[in-house]
Amino acid sequence: MSGRHAVVVLAAGGSMRLGRPKQLLTRDGEPLVHRMVRLAAGTSPSQLLVIVGANRDAIAASLAGLDCACIANEDWEQGLSTSLRVAGSHLSAQADSVLVLACDQPALEGHHLQALLEGARSAESGCAATLHADAPGVPAVVPSAWFDQAHPAGDRGFGSRLRQFPLETVFGLVASELLLDVDDLQDLGRARELGWLDGDGAGVPITRSGAPAA
Repeated sequence: MSGRHAVVVLAAGGSMRLGRPKQLLTRDGEPLVHRMVRLAAGTSPSQLLVIVGANRDAIAASLAGLDCACIANEDWEQGLSTSLRVAGSHLSAQADSVLVLACDQPALEGHHLQALLEGARSAESGCAATLHADAPGVPAVVPSAWFDQAHPAGDRGFGSRLRQFPLETVFGLVASELLLDVDDLQDLGRARELGWLDGDGAGVPITRSGAPAA
């Protein structure tokens, strides 16, 4: 693998279990989606795509000033796989690998992303993933060619494909702090206790359209 990589930030979900857009929760006053894009930009990618769906206008507005492209996924309610398809249709041919990350891991730091990119370059498979109970998850680095191929339906991403490789051929990042992703109110409370999220108000209510609720 060469050193050229693109980044895809998955930010289209509706956060239905949480009841508010997790992308707009804040850490030190910074929305999580802004934080993820800022950290991803620090890896000097050739292209940085942010896939938006629910609450897209508010999320896009929170990224003002960052060098990224917001791409709308009109079918976001059908699951993660639709965001991967949308990303694939917008990726350029300049990169041979893609760093994929979500917006719900408030403990994520730049050194996690750098470790994954460096690990993927040295891995036999060209892949790297964060280990979640020994299963590969995001953030992850996968070949860009995977985005040109068929994707599973629903909320499944590249995890099943990564699991097909022998374990020793994929770089696995062990980072216990990344095991906490904010899916519900219990996760939110835990992240606040640990100082990874601000203890602010309810924030922007979720909507099923692209705009925030009035």
